[in-house]
Formats: sequence, structure tokens, C-alpha cells
Amino acid sequence: MGLSFTGLAPESGESASPDAIRQAVERRLGELLSDTKESDDPVSQAMRSSVLAPGKRIRPVLLVLAARELGCRVSALFDLGSAVEMIHTASLILDDLPCMDNASMRRGRPTIHRQYGEDVAMLAVVALLSRALGVVSEVSALTPGHRTQMVSQLSRAVGAQGLVKGQYEDLHEAQKSRSVADIMVTNRHKTGVLFQVSMQMVALITGIDRAATESLERFALALGQAYQLCDDLGDGDAAQGKDVDQDRDKATLVNLLGPQEVRRLLNEQLEEANRHLNAVYGERSAVNDFLKQLFSLS
Repeated sequence: MGLSFTGLAPESGESASPDAIRQAVERRLGELLSDTKESDDPVSQAMRSSVLAPGKRIRPVLLVLAARELGCRVSALFDLGSAVEMIHTASLILDDLPCMDNASMRRGRPTIHRQYGEDVAMLAVVALLSRALGVVSEVSALTPGHRTQMVSQLSRAVGAQGLVKGQYEDLHEAQKSRSVADIMVTNRHKTGVLFQVSMQMVALITGIDRAATESLERFALALGQAYQLCDDLGDGDAAQGKDVDQDRDKATLVNLLGPQEVRRLLNEQLEEANRHLNAVYGERSAVNDFLKQLFSLS
């Protein structure tokens, strides 16, 4: 596949297990936000509180695992994963705002606008998006061309055809009668794009060919659909650490089709994700094992 890591410093003795990667991501996030640690500025405090709240870190763990499985073991992966996690966290703050879902709990804690006010929450979103792009642009181990491409990819993932579009559709279209296809398009924008951009960055840093890149992107989009379906099925579960029954009046697939059919669709999306994953890694890989763990599959 033409892998080349010239000029990239390898990591030393870091465990490749998802738990170890998650802990390493946590450490790197803390380091990247170290300038907010002692600040009494509410925006800095909100940034730190939101990003460092207990989370699954699925996107950065997946990014690191996917790249390592292709032979890339460089510390730059944790910066890229941290940038994606900052963007994901910023999207959660926005999603929770009173003008959006008006949520009171996130990750087992009061939402950021409940803790710091709506003005600070909105400014923290802008600051986190800016910091995420800055982190990628400052990864000196990457070539200037790769940094530019990754910043561009992240910008598109956030923008009017990415997370922003998904959020708008979720807010303005969810009260209408919608088709399965329409809801899945919204799910792609809401959830799939950050998985997709994570795999796009993996493709760039590892140098895989176009066919493998496309397989990773298709894997990511199917995974995004599966993850959103799983999230919708858990809407009434207080153990998720967020408001229950938040989607009661929305046009989700659970409300449209019922839980049983959504579980069937979930399995269908996971099978599709696995097909594309296997095209790159074969049937046994750390990424595949992580997927099974994530969805509690045998």
C-alpha cells in the first residue's frame, strides 16, 4: 500500500489496547488544554470541563487503532485524535443549548450552558473548534501538505455540509414526517462525518491507496449510522449520562419503525461496516475487536 512514515518519530513501548489508547488520549487532551488549567477565565474553564469530562473517546481511539493496524505508530496520532475529540465535544455543547435540544445533563454532569451560561458555552464552542484546527496545523511531524489537507477535511466535516447541516436538520426537520432515507442522511451528517474524517486522516498519515481509503470511508459512514441507531435505542436509558427521552417527539428511526426494526437495521449497518473494514485489514484486526467491544458483540 505504499506506507511511508519518513520523518515521523515512533512511539516507545506504548500499549495498543483500546483502554491504554483511551488513557493516552486523556493525557494528551489535558496537555493540549494545559493553558486553561490555572485560568479563572470562564471560557477556559468551560473548555476544560467539557473536554475532560468522562467520555468514551471512541473517535480518537478508533483513529489511533486504525492507523497502528496499518503500521503507523507515531505520537502525532494522539494530536489528531485529540483534535477530533475537541470538535466532537464542541458539537455536544451546541447540541445541548436551549435553542437546540435544551438538555440539562451530558456525560453525567450538568451541561456546559447550565454550568457557565449560554454565552460562555457558545464562546467555548468557537474556542474548541479553533483549538482543534490549530492542533492539526501545528503537528510538525506531518508534511505541510498533509497538515493543509487535514485542516481542510476537518473544516468540511464541521461546516454547512457536515455537522452544521446535521444539527440544522435535526432541529428543523425532526418534527416533520420523514422517510427512512431522509433520517439516515441526517444521521450521516450528525454522526458519520466525524468518523469519516477520522478515517480520512488515517489514510493520509499512512499513505494507503485510493481503494483502501474508500473502504475506510465507507466503513466509517456505516459505523456512524450504527452508532446513531444505538444511541437512539438508548434514549430512555439514564445510564447514558444524559437526559432521558430527549428524542420522544423527534422523527428518529426508533419512533418511525420501532425498536425491533431499528435493531435489524443496526445489525445491517454493522455488517456493512465489517465488510469494508475486512477489505482493508482482513477478518481479524484490532479495529474489528474494538468494534465488537463497542457494540457488545460476541
